[in-house]
Amino acid sequence: MKSPIPMKRRALTFIFITITLDMLAFGMIAPVFPKLVKEFAGGNEVNASTTLGIFGTLFALMQFVFSPILGILSDRFGRKPVIVLSNFGLGLDLIVMAIAPNMAWLYVGRVVSGVTAASVSTASAYIADVTPPEKRAGAFGIIGAAFGVGFVVGPLLGGVLGDFGTRLPFWVAAAFSLANGLYGIFVLPESLQRDKRSATIAWLRANPIGSLKLLRSHRELFGLASVNFLAYVAHEAFSVWVLYTMFRYAWDSRMNGFSLALVGVFSIVVSGVFMSKIVKAIGERRTLMVGLVFGALGFVVFGLAPNGWIFLVGIPVMMFWNLAGPAAQGMMTHHVSPSEQGELQGALGSVRGIAMLIGPFIFTGVYSAFIGRLAYVGVPGAPWLLGAAMLFAACALAWFVTRREPVVRGADQLEAVTVSAIPTDV
Repeated sequence: MKSPIPMKRRALTFIFITITLDMLAFGMIAPVFPKLVKEFAGGNEVNASTTLGIFGTLFALMQFVFSPILGILSDRFGRKPVIVLSNFGLGLDLIVMAIAPNMAWLYVGRVVSGVTAASVSTASAYIADVTPPEKRAGAFGIIGAAFGVGFVVGPLLGGVLGDFGTRLPFWVAAAFSLANGLYGIFVLPESLQRDKRSATIAWLRANPIGSLKLLRSHRELFGLASVNFLAYVAHEAFSVWVLYTMFRYAWDSRMNGFSLALVGVFSIVVSGVFMSKIVKAIGERRTLMVGLVFGALGFVVFGLAPNGWIFLVGIPVMMFWNLAGPAAQGMMTHHVSPSEQGELQGALGSVRGIAMLIGPFIFTGVYSAFIGRLAYVGVPGAPWLLGAAMLFAACALAWFVTRREPVVRGADQLEAVTVSAIPTDV
């Protein structure tokens, strides 16, 4: 009989690779996608900007709608087929965009991209399947590390390839995604055993509204989902990053690229190196609150920094916020059975989609106001301070709703115990 440890490592390695390649694909097309849109818009800057805004809304809307569907399908049929089909779907979608003869094809491509990106929720459920409850928060950290790798390498590679042609990054990204799908077919083991799968497809909950029923099923679960929502919305403050740094510090594209690359590097370090160690040392609950506080402090630095160098100092402070998401996810998985992990992650994907829909409007609106009609107040960093307030509020809410924390005693048995009774050296 083969040891389960190598299988688990192989499975987690694949999940890291599949998310990294997905993020590489999205990162690679980031530098050239606006150029392609502008070409189809006849070179009109205003029309291109409006279209890019619509594309962003479409992407978030697809996340909102399809995350719970993919999550519930993975609970019924297993994680592997959903992840592999999403990889192939993304690859074919990138090919469609590579050969797109007009804007309509790009709209179709953006819709499909939004659907296939929802597979990250299924990947999270996979991690929950193969990881003991007390170690899930650390394992979820690999998602942040994968995002960081894609965030740093993807745009750099896409920018280099884009010099040889606007469509080339799409073709290379498609090759990565299709290879990823083949790797999944032959390497990825199924994580959800047949006896733990849902007996039927819960179609009434396979939608954003229905998926909220699961989140409302436990006080702690709903509270942590609310914490995540505040954090997701606060994250959309990044939508003003370039505008803010250009306005306040006169940064050019090179400096903005460098600063965003730093974000990716520290994301890899915090998620890939510190996450498991910190959870082991202080437990999931404290890790969640520490992460939220550091995120808020980083945002305060961004909002008040009088020069660009102090703004840069805020990046490593803020990036310890990466501790919070995996810790919250790990705690939430304690409240549901193995056959509901996909539904849980899908519901969280919908929550994230709502935040992506409303967040950019909130922060760009606040930014416009404080450099426009409210400029006399002298707080151009108001969007960052608003984000900090949201994270401080999320931390207070997290403290309140996690005063009692679930501990898994058996396969499907949950028992509530006081936080002080939970060892922090698991």
